[in-house]
Amino acid sequence: MALLIRVIKSQKDSGTAMEICAMDAVAHMEEDLKVLMKADPDRQESLQAEVIPDPMDGEQTWPTEEELNEANDFLKESSKVVKKVPKGTSSYQAEWILDEDGESGGEGDEYDDIEHGEFMEEESQDESSEEEEEECETMTIGESVRDDLYDEKVDEEAEEKMLEKYKQERLEEMFPDEVDTPRDVAARIRFQKYRGLKSFRTSPWDPKENLPQDYARIFQFQNFTNTRKRIFKEIEEKEVEGAEVGWYVTLHVSEVPLSVVEYFKRGAPLIAISLLPHEQKMSVLNMVVSRHPGNTEPVKAKEELIFHCGFRRFRASPLFSQHTAADKHKFQRFLTADMALVVTVYAPITFPPASVLLFKQNSKGMHSLIATGHLLSVDPDRMVIKRVVLSGHPFKIFTKMAVVRYMFFSREDVLWFQPVELRTKWGRRGHIKEPIGTHGHMKCNFDGKLKSQDTVLMNLYKRVFPKWTYDPHVPEPVPWVKSEISSTGPEVDME
Repeated sequence: MALLIRVIKSQKDSGTAMEICAMDAVAHMEEDLKVLMKADPDRQESLQAEVIPDPMDGEQTWPTEEELNEANDFLKESSKVVKKVPKGTSSYQAEWILDEDGESGGEGDEYDDIEHGEFMEEESQDESSEEEEEECETMTIGESVRDDLYDEKVDEEAEEKMLEKYKQERLEEMFPDEVDTPRDVAARIRFQKYRGLKSFRTSPWDPKENLPQDYARIFQFQNFTNTRKRIFKEIEEKEVEGAEVGWYVTLHVSEVPLSVVEYFKRGAPLIAISLLPHEQKMSVLNMVVSRHPGNTEPVKAKEELIFHCGFRRFRASPLFSQHTAADKHKFQRFLTADMALVVTVYAPITFPPASVLLFKQNSKGMHSLIATGHLLSVDPDRMVIKRVVLSGHPFKIFTKMAVVRYMFFSREDVLWFQPVELRTKWGRRGHIKEPIGTHGHMKCNFDGKLKSQDTVLMNLYKRVFPKWTYDPHVPEPVPWVKSEISSTGPEVDME
């Protein structure tokens, strides 16, 4: 690749630019033609975007005793937390002492509730006064809302799909992560990829465990933050001669894909952007986004969305997860409006800061903005954990024991999930003692007596990964056009 700069001296002098004819301009261009920059094969970055996986890399021998001891020591050191406690405090008492960051003042919450109540009273008074002042008015109804023309533009199939998504979103809000235990398939087979955790926050989970085949195609940094700082520092210290304003530059690029040439022939502008080192390679990008107030339709995880990340635009099917500081992040099935979420997707490496816009293409080809945010990190080790909750109903209740049914439907499933801890919606904890009969009833012990309206729950977890659906070719959005149906119509009295 070479950069050829064609400079017209007369155009750099604003006073005489319009006085020179076209032939003189061409002559000056030929005289001032020079090579500003030429690609050096020794310093040129490789165009390889993906790693060619080797099937033999997955082979692994049984770990030695030294490796197992090192892993145990690492887990012990990582689980230690330093706290300031009074003198004479035992290790058991120290576990119940909260950090300063974990303390929350209840007075502030009460104050917020009082303010919210006063605001609701004022709003209700304003609404009542407005209703009293309302009178009959004359309103013009256009043809677009007439009954005889309204059904012509309704897509029944799209309406059914949207209704189903609204129902799923509502169920997810009312019963988070709860699923029904299947009757036709054994629960130990249906949930064989899931596991139980004693604590979602503190239980260990190896980020290199059971990685998908797509992870063999991506690149990973040993320390992404240090690499970014080093690259930016080298750019600041390096002085590179570039083109000045008013220069005509001819850019010669080799190995251009045919799709880019066809796109450029249609008259669309061609934008050339220089990449930083490693920005042509594929990895896992994590972006923090918030739902746009103008978007009211439910957005489900793994749906195809259009990303505008920095200077790039591509299509992909992302995962949604909670934005927390822990090592494990819970998977979210829908893009919620009340909190910021992290979007995980396979995409080329991009160094932050970079803004992110998420669009969704509708059936008419128009792009609607659904979320905005920024790039968080490039980290394939960020674990997105999906949770499913199995629920059961207490059939017979004793002092600290209960017979639970409807969580499982076979004796074998009860024995399979016996080591997993149970909890209830009212805060009780327990475990399965033994199965009763062959229809999935089980005897459970708890730390207190259950209430008849309580529900017994079991949490199961598994790690999920995004799908490799990256597509750099994004169709052009259809421009928004005002409807041609006239807004004029008969006047009716609205009471």
